[in-house]
Amino acid sequence: MKSQVRSTGVTDEAAIRRILEEEGYFNIFRWCDATGTRYSEHTHPHHEVRWVLSGTLQIIENGVVHTLRPGDRLESPPETPHSAYVPEECCYICGSR
Repeated sequence: MKSQVRSTGVTDEAAIRRILEEEGYFNIFRWCDATGTRYSEHTHPHHEVRWVLSGTLQIIENGVVHTLRPGDRLESPPETPHSAYVPEECCYICGSR
């Protein structure tokens, strides 16, 4: 599976949590980062989702920059090397499956 941004238009946290739970996600939580935050390259052992509530988040996988804005979600397969940058203060929902 190749990661790609999907624009949903949904930014309601409760609705997002319900959707992700129905899709089998666990460890669902809200995370916020300040402008300029960077995460070095790393992996996760599970299928991961990031769903932006506010601001802008960039996930970089294999040299491809995925820019997520409010209502956008990105799903990544397990063990996908990626880094992240926050060009604008951002809050998002994370989950694993």
